[in-house]
Amino acid sequence: MTSHDQLKDRLLEHENCPGCKVDRQKRIQTGLPLKQLIFIWVLMLCVALPITSLFPFLYFMMRDFKIAEKVEDISYYAGFVGRALTSVLWGLCADRYGRKPVILIGTSTVVIFNTLFGFSVNYWMAITTRFLLGSLNGLLGPIRAYACELFREEYQALGLTSISTSWGIGMIIGPALGGFLAQPAEKFPSLVSSDSLLGRFPYLLPCLTISTFALFVTFGAIWLPETLHFHKKTEVESTSYVPDAEENTNAKKDSNLISLFKNWPLMSSIIVYCVFALEDMAYSEIFSLWAVSPRSLGGLSYTTEDVGTVLSITGVSLLFFQTALYPMAERIFGPIMVVRMSGVLSIPLLASYPYIAMLSGFMLFFTLSCVSIVINIFTVSITTGTLMLQNKAVEQRQRGAANGIAMTFMSICKAVGPACGGALLSWSQKRLNAAFLPGDQIVFLLLNVIEAIGVLLTFKPFLITNHY
Repeated sequence: MTSHDQLKDRLLEHENCPGCKVDRQKRIQTGLPLKQLIFIWVLMLCVALPITSLFPFLYFMMRDFKIAEKVEDISYYAGFVGRALTSVLWGLCADRYGRKPVILIGTSTVVIFNTLFGFSVNYWMAITTRFLLGSLNGLLGPIRAYACELFREEYQALGLTSISTSWGIGMIIGPALGGFLAQPAEKFPSLVSSDSLLGRFPYLLPCLTISTFALFVTFGAIWLPETLHFHKKTEVESTSYVPDAEENTNAKKDSNLISLFKNWPLMSSIIVYCVFALEDMAYSEIFSLWAVSPRSLGGLSYTTEDVGTVLSITGVSLLFFQTALYPMAERIFGPIMVVRMSGVLSIPLLASYPYIAMLSGFMLFFTLSCVSIVINIFTVSITTGTLMLQNKAVEQRQRGAANGIAMTFMSICKAVGPACGGALLSWSQKRLNAAFLPGDQIVFLLLNVIEAIGVLLTFKPFLITNHY
């Protein structure tokens, strides 16, 4: 009997283990795992929407709170709202108690605190609700491990692609919801009275819409399969197989966090990912704030609805690319080359934004939409490629801990990126008459510097890959 057959027999001995049940289902499954892809896609959308929906109206929300002395300073204060702090504690909880409980807690957190954010009446209430939303929502890390454990090996890349695709779509749908549904009493006075609930809380409607979606996701998540292995004496095994005594000892040793920090292929891929994540979050914050800023400050004087329109029209293109073209590009060039090419090609596009602001009317809208489509395609391609590198850098039994480390570093970038982006835009709007790179030119130059650093880090000897 082969080692594979022995392994299979041992899995079948644990009839009541949820992880073993998932493994048995994977062995007999045929065809595209469409239902599992929908699971991952919807869960990631539930994570992305609360983060991205506030970009279009954050500028106006801070202005309504009257905490900025001058309009240029609004961008600075806006950058401190919405910090999502993902603690490594949630990764440990997911490894000990299962992926499903953490998922249920995370989606429930969106329902409660995203709604309370819509009821914010001052700056500190907004900060508190966003802090609680971020710190109690630990979905991102466990979802990555869940995607690897839920799919057969040949479909794991597709599962990781669905994560970045859903996040990219969330970067489109979220701002669209925020842009179209914020301030309904001003946009739809015939439908919403200024004295009504939605009139008195002008930013409640987009938050309430997303919270309602999260509520349905929470109910649906009750029927999600658990992929973690629970065996005798409630022992939790974070792998997709059951090792024997000797293998179990080695697994515990190899899963040690210190050994993962010594795994340079893993750590180098995480660092590359974090550099690009820092640039992406700063760009997302800067773009929306720059677009709604007055023309006199170098912006586009767009409304929240205009920003939502520009961002939403890129969704179909992004979805088509990730599902049809990205797998082909990855097979031809490999994940490293896809990341590298996407980073290089993003640089001239970012440099073009100050010149795009010189356009007006339809030409401005058309050009901005085209550039937004391409930028988002490159961003999601970078995210997908780096996720694949991270998961290839470790064996299956280490992926939970590895994703926890990646999320710890990435959460720092997500906290720093928007804050720095808002502060940077505010600073640039005060130097419109500077002799060197006036106004927003310095902003997009600095974004390109970060992008270039990320590209350089994809080369050896920094980025090293191994093959598991």
